Amino acid sequence: MFAADFTEEEIKREKGVARELRKSSWWKRRCSEGRCYYCNSKVHPRDLTMDHVVPLIRGGKSTKGNVVASCKECNTKKGYLLHFEWDKEKSSKKS
Repeated sequence: MFAADFTEEEIKREKGVARELRKSSWWKRRCSEGRCYYCNSKVHPRDLTMDHVVPLIRGGKSTKGNVVASCKECNTKKGYLLHFEWDKEKSSKKS
């Protein structure tokens, strides 16, 4: 669907960085708020997932500035889209 900006090895490395970031106190505090970044729904902290705002396959990194807590439904629906692309897609489906 999209041309990868990273090689498979680079993506694998970034996923490892994300796994470590999920263990951090910063991420645990982020999840303790219990809010999905995208739909703002109240979600139990253990049901939040880590989403890369700029997906790894599109050149995103596993950094605090590029990951958000999201509900599983939003994370799945967003997929490899950027936030503005997903918003545009949601808007077109409502019309």
